[in-house]
Amino acid sequence: MKSLQFLSAEAFVSDAEFARKNLGSVAHNLFPLLFKASYLLEQREVIHDLVEIWPLADFNIGKLLGTTVDYQEDLSHRRCSVCLESCLTGLRDYVLNHPSPCVKRLKVVDLTGIKDVEVQLCECKKTMGRWARTKLLSKLCLEVLVHLQQTQCKPCTFEISIDVLIDLFVTERNYELVVQALLQKRYCPLKICCVAFRADNLALQKFFYIIKLTDPSSLRKLEVVHNVRLEMEHLEILFNSIHFPLLMSLTLPARTFNVRRLTAADELVLTTIGEKMGEMTQLTELSLAFSILTGRIRKLLSPLKTPLKMLDVSNCSLNHSDMVYLANSIHSYHLEALDLSGHNIPELYPSTFFKLLSHSSPVLRSLILEDCNIQDTHVNMLIVALSPCQKLQEFKFLGNPLSSQALKQLFTFLCELPVLKNVEFPVPKDCYPTDITYPIDDASLCRFDHQKYDSIAEELNFILLQANREDVKTSTPLFGSYDAAVQETNDELGAYLIKSFKETLEKLTTSLSKMS
Repeated sequence: MKSLQFLSAEAFVSDAEFARKNLGSVAHNLFPLLFKASYLLEQREVIHDLVEIWPLADFNIGKLLGTTVDYQEDLSHRRCSVCLESCLTGLRDYVLNHPSPCVKRLKVVDLTGIKDVEVQLCECKKTMGRWARTKLLSKLCLEVLVHLQQTQCKPCTFEISIDVLIDLFVTERNYELVVQALLQKRYCPLKICCVAFRADNLALQKFFYIIKLTDPSSLRKLEVVHNVRLEMEHLEILFNSIHFPLLMSLTLPARTFNVRRLTAADELVLTTIGEKMGEMTQLTELSLAFSILTGRIRKLLSPLKTPLKMLDVSNCSLNHSDMVYLANSIHSYHLEALDLSGHNIPELYPSTFFKLLSHSSPVLRSLILEDCNIQDTHVNMLIVALSPCQKLQEFKFLGNPLSSQALKQLFTFLCELPVLKNVEFPVPKDCYPTDITYPIDDASLCRFDHQKYDSIAEELNFILLQANREDVKTSTPLFGSYDAAVQETNDELGAYLIKSFKETLEKLTTSLSKMS
């Protein structure tokens, strides 16, 4: 609901020409209100001018667009390209065009509060994701420097110093631009301050170079994913050469660890990595997906000084001793998000799984059990295990061979979880041909009776409706959950994969030629 003051702000900014002429007469404490109203109406010129003459010391986009007294709707999930570009160009012009640079108050701009979600409600339907925001901010910082070098500015213009907090996302395509902006940081009035860093499709040498430019001592989140070939020995070098005292969240790429081929020297490397992670006293989120960690979870996690709140060990080939450690560790009492996908939980370690969920149930908010071979005969066991998890908000169990009848039984139980909001369930087994085998390969995922699936999905949603649980969102994303970062850079990643495949074929052809 909008307050009378917010409605007045909307009316003011709806006439862009009138608003731009009169912004100089507006009380400073009304600028946040006008910014949110302009963002809602996508008034790009007004947004630009508001930022260009921003009179306050702080500009925090997450707070400005979030829930406020005058308008409760949270707009921070609207990564509208029109609005964000206007906001950033306004920031550039704040430095360059203000008639009185000596009286500027702005000290901190925080861009980290923008939420990258799948559904966009902005009218323009054009989004500016994390990668594009990284590129645009870097470009604008360099534009400011060029302008200052080419024009005669007042001396106090060079004294302007604004920390711009941002979550950087770097790939091969924007690498050079970001590097140049970071190298020139000390000379630019707009100081890029990297709070979180994501690297994808980047050569290892380039990753090591740019991570040092980000000021790792201030980094809170580090994501090294997909096409960065970081292996265990590289990780040891990274942790030995760079310290991350404030790091709270760490994501490592697939196959960083492979304990099946460890030598005695490698065991020492693994121990060193665990010890180095133990020195990261703020670390509470850890993703090790698609590494082979059989029998080594204790070695990596026991040195940690702070209990983990999020742990992703999906497809890590954990054995019984690993699960026993997890279930009995201090981490089990603090886990708010847990991903155990790719493990045959019902067959390999049902009792330790029960214990792990029992310990984490008071705080567990997200549980992912995809491709865990959960069958109809295991549904009762699963319900008993989930019953204590009264704070569960998200449950994903794609890829399990469950019939429509078993899903109905499970959904009837899920209605009883009071704060559950999101469920991702598999295509029922009886929708597939009888000869299908699990886990289902990508080529066969879509080979099911779509009409029958739609009918069953309707029945499952009716179970929720009867229980007055329309607030629960259900879906079956066949190829995994939405990932904003992957979606934004899929063209570049696709081109990289094609190139890698081509190079592999060329090497194979060359080898065969030599043999013949």
